[in-house]
Amino acid sequence: MSTKTNKSFTKRLKVSKNGKISARKTGQNHFNIKENRRSQLAKKRGVSFPMSNKDKAFYIGNKF
Repeated sequence: MSTKTNKSFTKRLKVSKNGKISARKTGQNHFNIKENRRSQLAKKRGVSFPMSNKDKAFYIGNKF
């Protein structure tokens, strides 16, 4: 029996063609109205998400 993919977790991650994982910075959804545009757009950028191969197989499943 294979493990099921954790769907809620995979929606927060993006896997690149080469297998790199990126995610959004945490806590960047609210209170952006007073920020200048440069910092607002900087919050949208993803950050690298280090993960072991065992965890990738468990949480992401067939995507990796």
